[in-house]
Amino acid sequence: MQEVEHRREIRSFVRREGRMTAGQKSALERHWAAYGVDVPVAKLDLAKLFGRSAPTILEIGFGNGDHLLGRASAEPQHDFIGVEVHRPGAGRLLAHAADAGLRNLRVACHDAVEVLKDWLPESCLDELLIYFSDPWPKKRHHKRRLIQPAFAALAASRLKPAGRLFLATDWANYAEHMLAVLNAESRLRNLAADGGYLPRPAARALTRFERRGQKLGHAVFDLGYEKR
Repeated sequence: MQEVEHRREIRSFVRREGRMTAGQKSALERHWAAYGVDVPVAKLDLAKLFGRSAPTILEIGFGNGDHLLGRASAEPQHDFIGVEVHRPGAGRLLAHAADAGLRNLRVACHDAVEVLKDWLPESCLDELLIYFSDPWPKKRHHKRRLIQPAFAALAASRLKPAGRLFLATDWANYAEHMLAVLNAESRLRNLAADGGYLPRPAARALTRFERRGQKLGHAVFDLGYEKR
């Protein structure tokens, strides 16, 4: 299969580093060697990265890491990779991962599109998770949204056959956009019988971000796809 072309001209994120606490900075410095993934010189060998062969789940934009930490702790039979450009969140996750002694978690502080395109081989992921990515609500910023046709093709290429893509957003307009884009990708099959949205998957724990949205009256839309 040919590599997917994905020209990277418009980024879907802005680095909002914010204030990093002393603890977060220390965690990054102390635990990066064990958990961090730097830019590789060739495609990653996931079995070598984790020291074993196991189903691999990647989460894009894990925020403060609550969801990723919960799943990695509850599912030691799976390996997890988290990608997040917000370094304070990564520092927080590494501190908790080290406290829990997790061995099935790795973290990259890098652009997720470049991780998928340049770091990972084709057909290597069992699940790809994208929860509450920036909706870029202003119309003039819609081109910055992560979920675009080229990205849908790239994501499908990195999933194994029958691998699954799960997404969630609390912006109705973005949910409609994602549904249209992903339903149009021929290699992805919508898991909803009606081709629409899914109930919240049991594995997706409520995060602090989602609870805040619920208090504001935001509806949450879950989407799920399987690679044909």
